[in-house]
Amino acid sequence: MDARRVGGRIAAARRALAAGGSLPVPVLRITNGLAMISLVLSSCDLLRLCSDSSRPLRFPLGGREFATVLCQLASVVYLLSLFGVPSGSGHPKAPAGDDEGGGSPHPARAAADAPEAMHAGVEGGDEEIVAAVVSGALPSHHLESRLGDCRRAARLRREALRRVSGRGVEGLPFDGMDYQAILGQCCEMPVGYVQVPVGVAGPLLLDGRQYHVPMATTEGCLVASVNRGCRAIAASGGAVSVLLRDAMSRAPVVKLPSAKRAAELKSFVEAAANFETLASFFNRYASFSSSCM
Repeated sequence: MDARRVGGRIAAARRALAAGGSLPVPVLRITNGLAMISLVLSSCDLLRLCSDSSRPLRFPLGGREFATVLCQLASVVYLLSLFGVPSGSGHPKAPAGDDEGGGSPHPARAAADAPEAMHAGVEGGDEEIVAAVVSGALPSHHLESRLGDCRRAARLRREALRRVSGRGVEGLPFDGMDYQAILGQCCEMPVGYVQVPVGVAGPLLLDGRQYHVPMATTEGCLVASVNRGCRAIAASGGAVSVLLRDAMSRAPVVKLPSAKRAAELKSFVEAAANFETLASFFNRYASFSSSCM
C-alpha cells in the first residue's frame, strides 16, 4: 500500500513538472542564487589552484579538487538549463498523459497548430471577403453568387456595413430569416430584417370563398377597420372580383429648378395639344413611353 502511494506521488510530481515546466518562484530564486554562488566560488577556487605552482592539479583528483570541479559542472549545467540549452540527458519531456493514458499524444503540437489554422481560416475566408467588400474590389450584390451561401453573404455584408458606416447593427435582427428564400424575390443585398406586427382580418368572402387576410402594419386600428369591412362584405353576400387589365404603369420624370416651373409645366401638359407634342417627343427616345402617355 505504501509503495502504491509513493508511486502515485512520483507520477503526480512528473505530471506537475511536465505541465508547469518550472519550480515555484520563491524556490526558483533560491536555487538560482545557490547556483550562482556555487559557480563563482568554484571558479575562484579553480583559478587559485591553477595559479598555485606549488600545488599543481594531479589525477586522480583529491577530495577538494573533485568537489570544486563537481560544483563547477553542476552550476554550469543548471544555468544553461535556464536558457533552454539541453542538458546531456537528451530526453525530451514526456507529454502529460503518455504514461498514464490521458490527454492527447501531442498536446504541444496541437496547441501550436491551432492558432495557425485559425489565422489561416480568417485571412483566407471571411476577413478577406469583408475587406474586399469594404474596399470596393468585390461588389456587395455579388456575394450571394460568389459564395453560394445566402446566409453567409448576408452576415459578411452586415459586417462590411458596420465597418464602412462605423455604426453597430446589433439591434437589427439577423437569425430567424431564410435568406435563400428571398433571393431574387423581394429584397436585394439583405443584412437582416425588421420585426413588424402581423394581424389577420377576415374572413373575407370573395368569389364564393373565404380568405383570412394577413396584414403587417404599425398603424393602429387599421386591421380592425379592414376586419369590419370584411364582416360587412360577408353580411351583404360577399364580393366578386373581375380582372380588367394586368399591366405595369410607368411615367417619365422631368426635373425642374423650382416649384413655380413645375406648376407651369403642369398647366402646359394639361392642354390637349401640348400633351400630344410631349408624347411624340418621349416616344422617340424611350421604347416604353407609349404605355406611359
